Amino acid sequence: MTHVVTDNCIKCKYTDCVEVCPVDCFHEGANFLVIDPEECIDCTLCVPECPAEAIFPEDDVPAGQEHFLKINAELAPLWPVIAAKISAPDDAKAWDGVPNKLPLLER
Repeated sequence: MTHVVTDNCIKCKYTDCVEVCPVDCFHEGANFLVIDPEECIDCTLCVPECPAEAIFPEDDVPAGQEHFLKINAELAPLWPVIAAKISAPDDAKAWDGVPNKLPLLER
C-alpha cells in the first residue's frame, strides 16, 4: 500500500512530512508535493507530520479525491525528490482548507 498527497497540499506545500520519510519518496513540484507509490513503504510517519492533513493511505483517500492516486503516480517520476524541510509559501495558511484546488496545481 502507498500513501497519497491530496488536494489540500496544493498551494500549502508544507514539507514537515519529507523530513520523517525513511525512503525519500516525496517529490516536489512548484506548489504541491507527491508521494512515489513505487518507493513508499507505508510506514505512516508522514501522516501526523502534515499540518494540512493532506496525506492518506490509498485505501482511505477521501471520497472525490481518488484521482490523486493517479496524479501522485504520474508526477513523482517527473519531479525531483525532496528530503529536507523547506519553508512553506508565505500564504500557505490562507490556502489551508480551501476546497477544490486541483485547477491551481502547477504541473
